[in-house]
Amino acid sequence: MLYYLFDFLDKQYDLPGAGLFQFITFRASAAVILSIVIATVYGKRIIQFLRRKQMGESIRDLGLEGQAEKAGTPTMGGIIIILATVLPVLLFAKLENIYVIMLLITTVWMGIIGFIDDYLKKFKNDKAGLPGKFKVIGQVGLGIIVGATMFFHPDITVQRESAAPITQVQASISQDVPQFLPEEKTLVTTMPFASGNTINYEKLITWAGEEYRQYAWLIFIPIVIFIITAVSNGANLTDGIDGLAAGTSAIIGITLAIFAWVSGNVVFADYLNIMYIPNTGELTIFITAFVGALIGFLWYNAYPAQVFMGDTGSLTIGGIIAVIAIAIRKEWLIPILCGIFLMENLSVVMQVSWFKYTKKKFGEGRRIFLMSPLHHHYQKKGYHESKIVTRFWIVGIALAILTIVTLKIR
Repeated sequence: MLYYLFDFLDKQYDLPGAGLFQFITFRASAAVILSIVIATVYGKRIIQFLRRKQMGESIRDLGLEGQAEKAGTPTMGGIIIILATVLPVLLFAKLENIYVIMLLITTVWMGIIGFIDDYLKKFKNDKAGLPGKFKVIGQVGLGIIVGATMFFHPDITVQRESAAPITQVQASISQDVPQFLPEEKTLVTTMPFASGNTINYEKLITWAGEEYRQYAWLIFIPIVIFIITAVSNGANLTDGIDGLAAGTSAIIGITLAIFAWVSGNVVFADYLNIMYIPNTGELTIFITAFVGALIGFLWYNAYPAQVFMGDTGSLTIGGIIAVIAIAIRKEWLIPILCGIFLMENLSVVMQVSWFKYTKKKFGEGRRIFLMSPLHHHYQKKGYHESKIVTRFWIVGIALAILTIVTLKIR
């Protein structure tokens, strides 16, 4: 909203300094500062409110060191992350931008699902919370909305660099400015280590005949659903010890902010030889607000945690990360960038699958890990949770660097 106010003041009254709001970097900086302030200053009040409402976490006895001390710690702290993300976006972003709209819908949608789950656990004394099938239905619903928007909305396009200047007139204007082909509606996306580092989903349905492009959504939307479901559940599983999910997600968010900014900038897209995606630069404001919210939340969530994010936060974080990656055509970098989420997911799948298999074959279930998800395995081995979190962050930083490097590997 402030963007529109200062844009009006700049055009009508030539107000000194108002033109700063035209720059994405300025608005992104303002968004991250405000989000940190909201999360730290008002976060404390939200924690006190949750404590008054007796929103303390009920801890199951898993035989983990320091577990008993966590009982009664307020949960549903994801509300802090959501508010500290949404408010700066409403103030500093261009609200007509389709990518911003899509991310706001994602935040509210997943936040509601997580809130209902936490509410049922606490106030309805239902330890299982929202049944898994309803969570999946919610994730599938969001996947359909995001997939359909990406496929059908006219403002979601890409531009790829031309091998030669488009016209002599354009070439004469400046040889330093890269020349791109006209905007095109396509499902081309980034694929690391592939030819040209890209693939096109449309090519997966050429068997449908000459009009195969109009049926490409049959392939694209299920892929979007799978990605959103996998990443949101991965974030949910990662939220098991103090600061792990918030810190890991902040590292991922910073990387996605870099991708969004360079993908939406003609010069840097040309320099990195990646597709230029019009309007995605505006996502930088959303992502920086999101990262600021995570950092501010980490102030209270670091060991020993004063608040837990609950499913209100973890499902929302996963959904946001997934949709950002899809929007900037970097979804196939998720296995690398979100490697921590992937390892946590796989550890549970491997543990459960092996236990069931060995129980059926030998009559007694056997385990691969001492406990899953993976962070609990290291707790069982005697590592302090602060050390586990720090080392997972280090791995996350290394994976983020590797993800950025893949842009130049062909």
